[in-house]
Amino acid sequence: MLVARYQGRAYRLAWSLLRSAEDARDVSQEAFLRVYRTAGGFRGDARFSTWFYRILVNLCLDHQRRGRWWQRLLVRDDGTGDPERGVLERQPAPAADPGDALGRQQVMARLWAAVDRLSPQQRAAILLHVQEDLPTSQIAEVLKCSQATVRVHLHRAVGALRKIVTRD
Repeated sequence: MLVARYQGRAYRLAWSLLRSAEDARDVSQEAFLRVYRTAGGFRGDARFSTWFYRILVNLCLDHQRRGRWWQRLLVRDDGTGDPERGVLERQPAPAADPGDALGRQQVMARLWAAVDRLSPQQRAAILLHVQEDLPTSQIAEVLKCSQATVRVHLHRAVGALRKIVTRD
């Protein structure tokens, strides 16, 4: 039941952090295995989703620290994007004008390139906020930091994204 409920969310968040379909599948699967193995450690102090996202984000950050993610940068797609990418945009209505669709694709490509430049903590905070619609209190629990720190991460991430996207 938990896998069915969180599988899509877990993959999207892992993909957004790692930018690799293969790594996102591996890490999200590992997160479910870790939940299964450590289910007795869940005390119920927080929501299950917060506990699960903490496990998933930590696994993603660990995966990035191990260094495999840099290899994916060398074989980055041609800008058309992974079909899973639309999650940050919250699936907008299709554009009636093909020129609008092309413009939207270009903006999204710049936005994802900007997300790639964020620090791991800023990236995790902004993706948990935008994609998973988590409040700062839950993001703070996931990232194991204060709500003020989450607000700083979000503020800096939005500022950086705005600067990068409008500059290009």
